[in-house]
Amino acid sequence: MRWRGRSFMYLILSASLTSLRTACAGWGTIRSKCTANRGAMPPNAIVTGAARGIGLAIARRLAEDGFATIATDRDVSALAEEVARQTGQGRMFSAANMDVADRAAVCGVFDRVGVVHVVVNNAGIAAPMIAFKSLTQEELRRVVRVNTSGTFIVAQEAARRMAKGGRIINIASRGYLGGAGASHYVASKAAVVGLTRAMAIELRWKGITVNAVAPGMVDTQMITDFTSEQMSALLAREPSGKATPPNTIAGVVSFLASPSAEFINGQVLVTDGGKSVGMPTL
Repeated sequence: MRWRGRSFMYLILSASLTSLRTACAGWGTIRSKCTANRGAMPPNAIVTGAARGIGLAIARRLAEDGFATIATDRDVSALAEEVARQTGQGRMFSAANMDVADRAAVCGVFDRVGVVHVVVNNAGIAAPMIAFKSLTQEELRRVVRVNTSGTFIVAQEAARRMAKGGRIINIASRGYLGGAGASHYVASKAAVVGLTRAMAIELRWKGITVNAVAPGMVDTQMITDFTSEQMSALLAREPSGKATPPNTIAGVVSFLASPSAEFINGQVLVTDGGKSVGMPTL
């Protein structure tokens, strides 16, 4: 059976979001495991761009950590099997159709959740290599709409609904450091880093931490478009000789969402095997 549109979204949300709306309204400290208080609802975590790749790995990890996880994506039908698998294992896991650059859609999902405890801004788009002189405003706007504006909208709406102890985790990119032929992508991710730091300064007084994870080359569907020659050249520039597994990024996010990261705020954790610190010839 194939599911489409809003009917699918409401079906997979209905099992858990009603209870999440009133869950942990007075929640003060995030717990990655929720067995300490059997009578309490677990804290929730919203992950954007969660249908595949890094986002799916993060959603799975947070569900394993005990969070009531809401995986969002524009292609929500791709999450049907994951919802069934996670709920079949007794976890609170649901999915919602959401375009991060559409504020009404974001508010629609968040309003169903109520108090937000953790949000992971993972949704983003890759950009074709375009020389700076040839880059059009239209292409720049297309990338910024999702990577920057989408992150801003989701983070802002989350912050408006967060209690003390909340976590906002933005997925940036090692690319924010710069790169030829990618000024549009670099600008969009550098803006996420700047936004992360500005948000952290302002929201710290409310007990909310804001951090970013900046992955390097990650083993996801995005790199399958490269030719074998291109892949060989790219991997030769990685200190480990391989792309980062998505589960590694998920582990970093899991840490930032845990009580152990309470005093980490406004930071960018570059997760690229050390490539960003330089590649001197030995």
